[in-house]
Amino acid sequence: MRIKRRITPKALIPTASMSDIAFLLIIFFMTVTVFRKAKGLPVQLPYAKTTERILKQRDLAYIWISKDGKVSVDDNIVSPKRVALIFRTKVAENPALITSIKADKDVPYKYVHEVMEALREANALRVVFSARRGG
Repeated sequence: MRIKRRITPKALIPTASMSDIAFLLIIFFMTVTVFRKAKGLPVQLPYAKTTERILKQRDLAYIWISKDGKVSVDDNIVSPKRVALIFRTKVAENPALITSIKADKDVPYKYVHEVMEALREANALRVVFSARRGG
């Protein structure tokens, strides 16, 4: 007597809708993702009597200067000499770049001066200082 071998059926995974699922996941994550704005250093901005809002956010680059002299560009703490190198490439990519300096109200002026000299060296001459409104 011969015993017949049973042929086990192979499991088939339907892959026809796999691309649909992948695209739905991509769309889901694109819609729920929150892009983080640059945080910089924790600084207390000085007060100003009047302020003006800059509307073109894409042409803005931020520099934070803390009261102990730390300089932050794009959430990275850098030296003032490195600021010149970073902003030289930023100005080459976007000539309309405006640099916004957010310096602590208690920062010694020598730190601001070092950053301003680095920006001058990088030819990033469009500079504004951020302040809080009020007084």
